[in-house]
Amino acid sequence: MDKKLVVTNSIEMNAPASTVWNALVNPSETKKYMFGCETVSEWKPGSDLLWQGNYEGKDMVFVKGKIIEIIPAKFLSYTTIDPNSAIADVDENYLTVTYTLQEENAKTKLTVTQGDYATVADGEKRFRETMQGGGWEPILIQIKKLVETGS
Repeated sequence: MDKKLVVTNSIEMNAPASTVWNALVNPSETKKYMFGCETVSEWKPGSDLLWQGNYEGKDMVFVKGKIIEIIPAKFLSYTTIDPNSAIADVDENYLTVTYTLQEENAKTKLTVTQGDYATVADGEKRFRETMQGGGWEPILIQIKKLVETGS
């Protein structure tokens, strides 16, 4: 493929960056908007990042990756793959997700990118499926609700 396939979604929240950050990295908070999954990580470059939850009474890892870069309340970058898919679990098939937080006047703009789908196995199909689901928008709406209302 010649062009990059990257999902980008943004949302503005009536909350300081520290509150948004807590929602992104605190397992008890991620569970509220990420399909019941909790994050498990040491939150430092090179450490594993697991999204785990329970499915039909069984604890499972639904997404895994590694932290690339982390600047608390400002920026997070990590790799990601679904270990339950048929896609080979090799570095070339991992996507990169970034969270960028920009705070101004007690409001925070959160921008999430995920890609480049053009460089991974079944990339076009994975990109289409992500876009059909609205990309990160449905999750960002839930994060906004969580940080603004507490639920």
